[in-house]
Amino acid sequence: MSGIRWAYAINQWKPQFDDFVRREQHERALKTMSIAGFEGVELTYGTGRWEPLGNPRQLAANFGSVAGFREFLHSCAVDAVSSWYWDPAERSMEELTGPLSPLTEADVPAIVARASRLAEALAALGGSVLLVRPVPGAGDVEPLDDDALDRVAACWEAAGRATAEHGIRLALHVDFLSALRRDHVPSLLDRTDPALVGLALDTGELTAGGIDPLAVIERMGDRIWHVQFKDALAVDDAEEYLQPHAHWTVRVRGGAREVRWFAEPGAEGGLVDFPAVTRALVDAGYSGWIVVESDQSPHPAASALLAGYLVQRELRPLVGSAAPEGVS
Repeated sequence: MSGIRWAYAINQWKPQFDDFVRREQHERALKTMSIAGFEGVELTYGTGRWEPLGNPRQLAANFGSVAGFREFLHSCAVDAVSSWYWDPAERSMEELTGPLSPLTEADVPAIVARASRLAEALAALGGSVLLVRPVPGAGDVEPLDDDALDRVAACWEAAGRATAEHGIRLALHVDFLSALRRDHVPSLLDRTDPALVGLALDTGELTAGGIDPLAVIERMGDRIWHVQFKDALAVDDAEEYLQPHAHWTVRVRGGAREVRWFAEPGAEGGLVDFPAVTRALVDAGYSGWIVVESDQSPHPAASALLAGYLVQRELRPLVGSAAPEGVS
């Protein structure tokens, strides 16, 4: 029987920095995930009082302790925080740091220390994988040469060693704006210890970047430690990812075509074949969390329920694991 478990990402509930800050909003979101059949929730790193679920200090401030937040999860019938996504370029009010980069040697100790603290909290929340954005966007850094890849690999291997001390794996999350998009992922993984650094497979990001998730599974299946399912509605075939500040001009605003890039799995017009990806993961022996996302959804609760329907009726039978209690 497969060891795959299903979780849902919290990020779609927070489209603006000052949204989704009240406990009743968190409760509704978590209960929606639970009734849709998801066992875990994936958090996204954030900072300040507008990010009550963004980092361990804010969890403690808003729920009494990290353990208090896990009790809150259980009260909403969610088992665990499956994973935590962290982009080092995000500023931290709690840590009093600006953007950090694995390409900057002086930033590496702070990156490793932050990864360790997140891993410690994640272990207490029942999770297993810390996802990291391994490099900045392609339009914001010089093209990556061998020296740059060596520095990035050394940084994340050190961070992976630190997270492993808490029983947490570290996985590289490559988005469609990443400077790694041009065939650099295998080169980076080859430079790292396979016991310390793995890959997070994001179906939507890969597809939007013109990369077939099935080909990634076939080529690097043994390095995949985490999976995210979201659908892609468009492909960046004009290479707009190379623009400076593409997070805002391309991802958020939709680029020159003003497209919506992502939706819940199975959405109309979606480009990802989720049954095929699920079968490929099972055939590759994947064991771990599959986190479902609906990045940019205008109706997050509806998207979660629609994604839950796809998982329960089509994908979970392919995995062969029993549905969680209360789901048939």
